[in-house]
Amino acid sequence: MGTNQNPNQNAKDLARAWAKAGVKPVYERDDLPARVDAEFPGEFPFTRGIQPTMYRGRLWTMRQYAGMGDAAESNRRYKYLLANGTKGLSVAFDLPTQIGMDSDHPMALGEVGKVGVAIDSIEDMQRLFHGIELEKISTSMTINATASILLALYIAVAKRNGADVRKLNGTVQNDILKEYIARGTYIFPPRQAMRVITDMFAYANDHVPEWNTISISGYHMREAGCTAVQEVAFTLGNGMAYVQAAIDAKLDVDKFAPRLSFFFNAHNDFLEEIAKFRAARRMWASIMREHFKAKSPRSWMLRFHTQTAGSTLTAQQPEVNIVRTAVQAMAAVMGGTQSLHTNSYDEALGLPTEDAARVALRTQQIIGYESGVPQTVDPCAGSYFIEARTAEIEKSAGEYLCKIAGMGGMLKAIERGFVQQEIQNAAYDYQQAVDSKQQIVVGVNEFQLEEEKPFDVQRIDPVLERNQVERVRALRAKRDKGAWEKSIAKTGEAAKSGENLMPHIIHAVESYATVGEIADAMRRVFGEYRETVVL
Repeated sequence: MGTNQNPNQNAKDLARAWAKAGVKPVYERDDLPARVDAEFPGEFPFTRGIQPTMYRGRLWTMRQYAGMGDAAESNRRYKYLLANGTKGLSVAFDLPTQIGMDSDHPMALGEVGKVGVAIDSIEDMQRLFHGIELEKISTSMTINATASILLALYIAVAKRNGADVRKLNGTVQNDILKEYIARGTYIFPPRQAMRVITDMFAYANDHVPEWNTISISGYHMREAGCTAVQEVAFTLGNGMAYVQAAIDAKLDVDKFAPRLSFFFNAHNDFLEEIAKFRAARRMWASIMREHFKAKSPRSWMLRFHTQTAGSTLTAQQPEVNIVRTAVQAMAAVMGGTQSLHTNSYDEALGLPTEDAARVALRTQQIIGYESGVPQTVDPCAGSYFIEARTAEIEKSAGEYLCKIAGMGGMLKAIERGFVQQEIQNAAYDYQQAVDSKQQIVVGVNEFQLEEEKPFDVQRIDPVLERNQVERVRALRAKRDKGAWEKSIAKTGEAAKSGENLMPHIIHAVESYATVGEIADAMRRVFGEYRETVVL
């Protein structure tokens, strides 16, 4: 066994990387920006946090993202996590569910249950949450193109179980713009997809008032390779597009804005990440108050979930990922996140095992109950470097937003490929730095082991896919054909007429229409998006 080590060369590489990032070796009082917010936490512009007491009042929600195989298998994992102290559920869906295909669709072959749970119908959703009281748990669902259908399924199951729908608490990600930018699980063209989203805003305002109808996500753009500055700029740019779309749909900004939430990445650069979260809060507060003229302080608050950076996890020496995740989680907490998912150390190899998921949760619990960090709000406030970096990120992200506004907004910037190209360029620069060892990745381009020990990984039993296909086919055979045909027709008619889609989608899932059938009803009206290729 051996390692490759050259401390002097490593120090030189680090120095070059810091110089390239514009980081000075020492920061002094003169480096403080002209603007250093003196407001207390909980006061505009919320640089220091959206709550006056932050974690002294209540710790962040420890929400572990999970889902694999079929609904029953995922239900067992949720109960395991709840028994080990997680405070909120976070549902991962498989690829066919994300793009509106049933498990027996030819293109779903081999993908059912692989990267999340397979959900085809109300029966699957009922199995997924069996024995879990939906009024008492906060549920986050990472779903975008089919978010309206999955929210409808959640509402329908809650009604079946006798829950008060108005008390349901949770989030659907529902951020379709980042799908066009970085992730790819879109269905409809952008403008039609935005219409579905504003329908959800309007419906939830009236019927599910405690539900967050969107989680505007910078996470996936960061995973695709963007910088911290780009993550802030493009996430807030998407947020502005959603707010404007809702205002254009005649919704009251102070009614829907308090239910907007955000989703950020916690990456490796510990101090930069803390500054990033502070800058994002400050910028959003000003955007909502000054640009959109929101009157309620709740509309100005940027509330966000954080997930540690999956793209930083390595298949080499995977146990070292525990340390990476701990550093990233600490940055999220010191930056003031409202909820947090910590990645499992084996996720570069496969879906997390139970043991790895428990270690990830324990990482949060150690920060929450042993580190002492939650005892004070914004512990980095006043730091010469943190305050300077917060201002630098705000300035640079603001310049991006001005450039995007000059293009006509985020939709136009996405349609012409500007945002995608910026992310691709940043990803290329990072990979060049890794290849040249200007950026060290422990275990990958430095400090390697000559021989790696084997790791057990989570494997999805292929029988689960066959059983899921049989279930969806059995459901179609036993349902009332007239009722589901009528419900699908009504959904298509609402898509054409501009009537709010949500009541019709809820009726369709209650009539045993499947996710794929409802998505197809909207496809026939809206069409499908074809990606703008950026070279």
